[in-house]
Amino acid sequence: MTTPQETGIRPFRVSIPDSDLDDLHHRLDRTRWPDELPNAGWDYGVPRDYLKELAHYWRHTYDWRAAEARLNRWPQFITTIDGADVHFAHIRSPEPDATPLIITHGWPGSVVEFERIAGPLTDPRAHGADPADAFHLVLPSIPGFTFSGPTRESGWEYRRVAAAFAELMHRLGYDRYGAQGGDWGSAVSRELGRIRPDRVIGVHLNMIPGAGATAEPTEEELAVLSPAERERTLASWERMRAWSRDEQGYADIQSTRPQTLAYALTDSPVGQLAWIAEKFKQWTDSADRPEDAVDRDHLLTNVMLYWLTGTAGSSARIYYERAHAAYWGKPPEPSSAPTAFASFPQENFIVLRHIAERGDNIVRWTEFDRGGHFAAMEQPALLVGDIRAFFRSLRDTEPS
Repeated sequence: MTTPQETGIRPFRVSIPDSDLDDLHHRLDRTRWPDELPNAGWDYGVPRDYLKELAHYWRHTYDWRAAEARLNRWPQFITTIDGADVHFAHIRSPEPDATPLIITHGWPGSVVEFERIAGPLTDPRAHGADPADAFHLVLPSIPGFTFSGPTRESGWEYRRVAAAFAELMHRLGYDRYGAQGGDWGSAVSRELGRIRPDRVIGVHLNMIPGAGATAEPTEEELAVLSPAERERTLASWERMRAWSRDEQGYADIQSTRPQTLAYALTDSPVGQLAWIAEKFKQWTDSADRPEDAVDRDHLLTNVMLYWLTGTAGSSARIYYERAHAAYWGKPPEPSSAPTAFASFPQENFIVLRHIAERGDNIVRWTEFDRGGHFAAMEQPALLVGDIRAFFRSLRDTEPS
């Protein structure tokens, strides 16, 4: 029998003590900087001059209290599910018939990713859109990440997260709802639709796990594809080769020795900053620096959530748990949930429709001409429009 403490939903408010901010400033003031090769750019990692500038801004200009106040505009809660504390924002729409929608972030993201889409999704009337497209939003932090961390036991891979989020939606009283996500959020959202097809009305993704080219395509494989899909398949393979050569290292470390990495990132704020800022440069539709695609303060607020909660290590463990799960290396199990895919061109993983359709019920496919991995931060209007259109189409086809 579960106790009220295990099933109860408790109010949560972000309230960081001044002592934590003072400690951060002290550490930033005493940063020990490494050497750097001349004219290396981003080839070896984050350039020192750029990181010094960003760290100086973080120390002397960035306003955490303003960011904290913005976060606290959202009603937030914590509940304990399967032994883990799950933090979430629950933003009810003023429209009583709004569609419940759970949106899940990835790594190195957080609920901060959704700051620019929450308003248009929950209150389209106030943003000049059709109130019929309103959503009640549930924005959880993945167990082990930021305010849902650290976790206290092993085994928190994405399938367990999906089961926990299904329980969360049940506790909130939502019998029918949609799911959306990118990065780890795409794996969680897809799995949620797979295991709860009776409850999940549709899944909207801006990444689909396992739907890219993992081996060089043969002439026979290419011959049966349309010209556009052939071109996309070859591009996917080339991007995957470049990823394996230049980008895969962080995932290999987090899949094998996340605890060793955690000491460095938990002790050094500039280390934590570099580890995350690099991904916002490499994975976004940016030219010279992350700020080409994502607002600087927005980026730093995301970094702050990892730093202040000390969850660099526990968030990385999801990579380890997946890599050591029994299903690792096997194709994802098929999902019958109606699924939409929004393709942003600078997403590192090019999704191939002919592969995605093997295991997913693809009913909508949209390709955009700009944007990258952090779609909600980079192109919020495009993402909001596609989410609205997808769930509107599902409403229009439901039997009366």
